[in-house]
Amino acid sequence: MDLRAGITPAGQGQDGVAWNVLGHRYFLKAESDTCFCFETLDPPGTFVPLHNHPDQDEFIYLLEGVMDLRLGEASSQARPGELVRMPRGVPHAYYNNQPMAARALFWVSPSGRLRQLFDQLHDLTDVDEVVRLSRSFGVDFLPPS
Repeated sequence: MDLRAGITPAGQGQDGVAWNVLGHRYFLKAESDTCFCFETLDPPGTFVPLHNHPDQDEFIYLLEGVMDLRLGEASSQARPGELVRMPRGVPHAYYNNQPMAARALFWVSPSGRLRQLFDQLHDLTDVDEVVRLSRSFGVDFLPPS
């Protein structure tokens, strides 16, 4: 799939595509064979637990709020204007422990099957099913330490 030219406005998804994934709101920004990009709105108290992408590099560009991160064995914090780099195979997690929502631009390269995974996860509430589906689409959640 080739990248389409155009502009996707803030807080909206390309072609109106948006997903609700366990309390997070994701908006499709762009997709091609080589890159998949989405905006997130992460309410206070939400998080994505420790996981890795064995075949994708992932990035976060923080737009608003603060994210607490785990990158491999290191803990850190990202603030607006900062870029988080998560190489393939490195376990990572992020948390919004602040009293305000966080908003960020995420992308992975190559795109893999992340679009198809988000289509499957939309509005699911069963965490075990989210973990099972994610594994089948190339995202491995790790047991809590």
